[in-house]
This record gives sequence, C-alpha cells and structure tokens, in this order.
Amino acid sequence: MARSFDLFRQEIRDKKVAVVGLGVSNIPLVRFLLRLGARITAFDKREFIELDAQVQEFEGKVDFVLGRHYLENLKGFDVVFRTPGMRPDVEALLEAKAEGAVITSEMKEFMRHCPARIIGVTGSDGKSTTTTMIYELLRAQGRKARIGGNIGFPLFDEIETIEPDEIIVLELSNFQLMDMDLSPQIAVVTNLSPNHLDIHKDMAEYRESKINIFRYQDSTGTLIVNEDNQYTREFKSMAHGAVKSFSSRELADAHYQDGVIFLRGTPVVRLSEMKLKGIHNAENLCAALLATEGLVEIETARQFAMTFTGVKHRAQFVAKKREVRYYNDSIASSPTRTLATIRSFQEDKGRINILLGGVDKNLDYSELAREGAPYFRNVILLGAAKEKIRQAFIQSGEPIAERLLDAETFEEALELASKVALPGDVVILSPACASFDMFRNFEKRGERFEELVQAME
Repeated sequence: MARSFDLFRQEIRDKKVAVVGLGVSNIPLVRFLLRLGARITAFDKREFIELDAQVQEFEGKVDFVLGRHYLENLKGFDVVFRTPGMRPDVEALLEAKAEGAVITSEMKEFMRHCPARIIGVTGSDGKSTTTTMIYELLRAQGRKARIGGNIGFPLFDEIETIEPDEIIVLELSNFQLMDMDLSPQIAVVTNLSPNHLDIHKDMAEYRESKINIFRYQDSTGTLIVNEDNQYTREFKSMAHGAVKSFSSRELADAHYQDGVIFLRGTPVVRLSEMKLKGIHNAENLCAALLATEGLVEIETARQFAMTFTGVKHRAQFVAKKREVRYYNDSIASSPTRTLATIRSFQEDKGRINILLGGVDKNLDYSELAREGAPYFRNVILLGAAKEKIRQAFIQSGEPIAERLLDAETFEEALELASKVALPGDVVILSPACASFDMFRNFEKRGERFEELVQAME
C-alpha cells in the first residue's frame, strides 16, 4: 500500500534538504522540491562553471556546495537525497544520518508514494531493453503506462499526476537498490554476472543489492527470473510470492526453443521474424512476456516483437559509410554485455572491428577475449582499461592478439577503425567498460560516436 503523498508534502515543506549530485534524476527532483517549499542545498563535486545550464538556473533559488571537498559540508540537514551512483555507506552520509537526517533518494521516495502498480526490472545485462519491451507491450495493448528509473526518466516529479490504474515500469540499478527497503509488485531479474566490482566490495554485496528488488514483496508479489543463470535461479527459493521463470535452454514458463519464443507453450514469434537479433533478445522478450502476462494478448505481443527496433545506444545501427556498417552499443559497459551483442552478429563473424576500453570495473575480460576472438577482424583499444584488456587477449592465445590496435583518444579510435575496416565489415562501439575516463555517461559516449560517424564522408 503506497504511502499518501500528502504526508510527504507536509513533511518536506520548510525542511532543510540536501540534494547530493546534480545529474539526470536529481535535476527535476530539485525543481519539484522547490515547488513543495523545501529549503534546498545542492551538492556536487563539479565547480559551478562545469554544471549543466539547467542546473545553473537554480542560482538564487538554492544554495550550492561545490568542488572536490563538497561532502565535508553535509551537516545540519533534515533530509538528504543521495545521487543514485553514490554508495549509501559513504562516511558523509553516515555522519548525516547519525545527526538525525533522513537519508533517501528520488527512486526510494517515488516507490514509497506511487499509487500505481510497479513492474521493476534489474539485472547485469538486458535490463534497459527488457524494461522498454514491457512498457511498449503495455502501450501496444492500450494500457496506461509510464517508464522511468535508471533508463533515464526520473518520475518522482510526476507523482501527483499518476493514477492508480496506470502501470509503472522501472529500470532499477544496483546502486538504486542498495539501500531500498521496499520492492515492486512485479520484479524481473534478467540475469546476474560480475559487474560494478570497482564500487561493490565483492560479488556477494552486488548480489545482495539485486535481491532487494524482491526481498520486500509479500505473498501477492511476483518474481520473474532467468532459469539459465546460476545466481538468479537461486532466487526462486527466496521469493515470498509467485515465481515465474524463462529460459533459452529448457522448457519454462516462457522459453526459446528451435528458433521460436513460447509463452506457456503457446508460440509467440520466431526470432528470425524479430527486428532484434540474438538469443539474448529472445530471453529479454521472454521476461517481458511474463511481466505482462494477463495484460497483453499474444497477437499484440507477436506484432510488437516483429516491429520493435530496440533502445538507443544498444546495438543501434547508426549509418553505412563506404560499405561499412557502424553500430552504437555504448550501453555495453561489461564484458558479458559486449559478448552478448557480438554473438548476435553471427552473419558478420570475422568481420567486426570493435572499439574496446574505458574505465575498468574490476571485471574479468578473459571470456570476452576467448569467445569474442572469432568475431573480430581488428580490436581498437582505448581508455584506462586498455592494458588490462590487451593482456586478456594476449593470454587467450587467439590469433586476434596480433591485431590489437592502440588509440589515445576516442576520435582516434574511430578513425583507426574506419581505416582498417573492409567493405562489408562492421564497426561497433561496444566498450565492455564504463565511460567515465572520457565521458560523463554512456549516453554521451554513444552520442559522440554517432556524431563522428555521421560526419564521415
């Protein structure tokens, strides 16, 4: 049962509120809190001149604490909203909590006060595509739905307009889930593999964050898991409500077999008929079908699957230049995600020129080097992680180790790829790393890739 938003409105008015981090989700949060009458101090590690123009517009309306030592001044607040990318056990947050401040987040307050049913999606790979599939399936059936969360659309500032008969589809990251103390009515876990180990203490902590998506469900909740994944398969015994599973290897509530996707034994669509390719996208659709079961008709799902072209920055076709096709897969910030994308390019095996590298998240690249090698003509390495990736390819013993090319800048990497690619080849940005050594986020990285490709002759 959602908490009345009127209570939040009364509680936040005239309170001293700190908003830590001025990124995508917290900018509309600041506007919303201002409208509700809160007294806001905005914190960010960037200097004022580095802030987005829409943040600078808050000057005179909020107080700013900026720069490298910004967290040293997180004192004397009633409520602190942390940025999704910040661990909840950062010392400054713990000290603020000890002083009596309520530590929360935009997503936590949205879920606490949302009057509509919520479908939450998390996982190491595929969560953005699955989230979008669920949302678009609901819309195709004529259901009232909204999409938000980690996919880039904050929703808390829309809370007053949401009706109980709507369905909210949320992508939830491990960072958003780390201190979550409530769960959506329907929880989807696409898969789980080592990721973000530069932030998490270990794989166990990362796993625990994901469990929060269903930990607080009751007997009326539903958990949807990947039967083929060793971690998510274990979650079934921990569920408090109904459990559904999907698989591409065996029979399940939704499964992929012999080129066909089935829901409860009923064929929905052939993978060859879908715009999206790859078994991983068959699995994503299976998860989406289970999340919308009873809400979307089979024929609606079939027509949707045959027309859905995917999500921006996810193996997105950009352009064809000099008989070479360019794809933006900037979302791929882990080796498993990159490998899943590469495997979907079966027809281009041996003709892929890939841009790899960025910020290492303390992950293992050996499987990517070993399994991906047959797909690659050339590998262009860039960013902070390039030496670690290079060693993974060298140690793999695969011949591709002789075709590892170095680039110092992002622009140089794409220029190099365009020079070595042959007619009929593919050039793909699928970095297997985070973007933060060169770009603010993966979207900016993907947008820059597209700009450079479109500028080619």
